[in-house]
Amino acid sequence: MKLGLIIISHSYLLPSPPLSPFSCVRLFPPTHNNLNLSLPVRKRQIPVICRKSELLQSEIMESGGEALVKKRTIYPPIEPYNNGILKVSDIHTIYWEQSGKPDGHPVVFLHGGPGGGTSPGNRRFFDPEFYRIVLFDQRGAGKSTPHACLEENTTWDLVNDIEKLREHLKIPEWQVFGGSWGSTLALAYSQSHPDKVTGLVLRGIFLLRKKEIDWFYEGGAAAIYPDAWEEFRDFIPESERGCLVDAYHKRLNSDHPETQYAAARSWTKWEMMTAHLRPNDENIQKAEDDKFSLAFARIENHYFVNNGFFTSDSYLLDNVDKIRHIKTTIVQGRYDVCCPMMSAWDLHKAWPEADLKIVDDAGHSANEPGIAAELVVANEKMKAFAG
Repeated sequence: MKLGLIIISHSYLLPSPPLSPFSCVRLFPPTHNNLNLSLPVRKRQIPVICRKSELLQSEIMESGGEALVKKRTIYPPIEPYNNGILKVSDIHTIYWEQSGKPDGHPVVFLHGGPGGGTSPGNRRFFDPEFYRIVLFDQRGAGKSTPHACLEENTTWDLVNDIEKLREHLKIPEWQVFGGSWGSTLALAYSQSHPDKVTGLVLRGIFLLRKKEIDWFYEGGAAAIYPDAWEEFRDFIPESERGCLVDAYHKRLNSDHPETQYAAARSWTKWEMMTAHLRPNDENIQKAEDDKFSLAFARIENHYFVNNGFFTSDSYLLDNVDKIRHIKTTIVQGRYDVCCPMMSAWDLHKAWPEADLKIVDDAGHSANEPGIAAELVVANEKMKAFAG
């Protein structure tokens, strides 16, 4: 090994402090051929350089790999190397795509909502030189068809779709990554098919219990966002405010398209205004996209009025024993208003073997820096357990 050689490139890296004898930072982009880091030598940290192939993942972990990974941001943008449409029922087709390393360790990304669809940024939490990254749009969302369709659209239909996609892509087993509603679906899928899951990374835990729905849609979150709440609430006439989820359901399924779109914009705006620790104008503007907001609001509301199609309020907690053996990391923003930390805490208490990472300066969105950094760390650590 050669001492003292430092490579700094690629503008997507997070700012790093100057190196000192006690520094321990990672300065290479994930696609670079060399690995730069500081390894402990006696009582000092001396910058060294070595080939990536010369350093095992276990050695990265032992040398403080978690701290190293936190010093950089998500991976650079990449494009899919293939995509397609899979017919999953007489009614539904789902759009899927693959990116990263074709023969890499497979990971499936489960988007939120339900009804949110995927976006190019979802690929950026995974090392493209290690992972075979699979994204797909759930029934009625994104590029899947028919758009915003509620028929044959349940949690268990989606669980079956994930299995059909895995078989279609000839993947024996895969890592599962899901945030918000994606964490709900990831838990439901892994509890149904524990032998097909190599690891779980979950963000913004949502167990779809009544108290979680009531918190966000029936007045709890109003204590933090009273201005946004009044706009959401006042869309519904005062005489129908006994249950806002039901009142929106009526309008989202109206025979009049203009009523559907207006309700969808209001429903979606409420969630987009509360999804970040600090308001994000770009995110809020999504509510003005009628195609996006109709699928997002209509499908989400459909799942909520049907209790997620679970047989009990605590279904996902009751079935933790089925997945207790699966290596799992939970990433949770302490100030998550959409999916408050009580759910991540309840899951962790039922499943202490799962690693809980609380981000103290973050809300709900995966794009907040602290959340994104922990998600990258979790995926890096999963490499050590990849079969």
